[in-house]
Amino acid sequence: MWLPRRVLVPLLAALGAVLAWTGAGTASQPLYDANVQFASLKVNGKGEALVTYRRNNGRLRHVLVWGALNAREPTEGVAQVRFKFDYAGGWGKYRKARYWKRFRNRCAAYDGTRLALLVAACKAPDGTYWAVQAWQRRLPNLGFDPWLSQQTNVELHVSHWSGELPELAAYAHWTYNDEWQGIFGRLTYLGKAVYGFGATTKGAPKDGYGRNVYVDTLNSVYGQGWKREAGILTHKGTGTFCHSFVPQHPFPGYPSQQLRPPAPGERYRVTVSGPGVMPVLQVEVPGLTAADRSHDNDLSTTFDRVMAGDHACAAER
Repeated sequence: MWLPRRVLVPLLAALGAVLAWTGAGTASQPLYDANVQFASLKVNGKGEALVTYRRNNGRLRHVLVWGALNAREPTEGVAQVRFKFDYAGGWGKYRKARYWKRFRNRCAAYDGTRLALLVAACKAPDGTYWAVQAWQRRLPNLGFDPWLSQQTNVELHVSHWSGELPELAAYAHWTYNDEWQGIFGRLTYLGKAVYGFGATTKGAPKDGYGRNVYVDTLNSVYGQGWKREAGILTHKGTGTFCHSFVPQHPFPGYPSQQLRPPAPGERYRVTVSGPGVMPVLQVEVPGLTAADRSHDNDLSTTFDRVMAGDHACAAER
């Protein structure tokens, strides 16, 4: 099925920030090694975490993490908070080869908000939280099976925060005169939009503020189970995003350039790295059925409220 011209033109404008390849860039700070066997998360009384895991070569690696908490509000010209990593377990920071062996764990049981993709979490002596999450972020878009080894990577993401978590809101709705299904939403932290100030032509953020939202569809024409549909930049100034499940041509470099069919699913899953060093966030929403058409006015009202100020997504209302 070919996308009608009346849909294609506004769609390209709205989806101009879709990731051409989900490996083009990362909006957070996953650990360098992927596909590892996690061993432990420890936190001392100095604001340091020690993440231990076994690499593919069978060797243990002890990674010292420190130097960042929560996130800054997007501010052009001011860097977002970032962790510092010592992959030698303390040698790089202290010139002590066995620092990791003497690392005193003082982290208590986690009593914070439930997190998706969680591997380990705990509460530090100062009341802040640390967490490690495992995420297969680099899957190809449009339901393609991975054809490159890095597309199957499972990354470990470390986070450190206090107080409220960011909020990821997502909603399914009818788009383009009720012809297609779509999803829209907004990423905020402490009531402020989360967004960056620039991106590459492939949709990778150019700064530490930009965030890509990843959309998966369940039991669609792509096949059974969850399949990656798209990666989308949150929009500058609003932190909003939108995507319609319409016929699309694959990006250059994909195994096939044949038009992909629309892939609405039974459910949609939206995942994003939190701003700064906040945790990975994930929400699920049900797909739409014919019965939901009677609620179209309510969905449009929600769209107007959530997407206020976002002109790029106006055509998908």
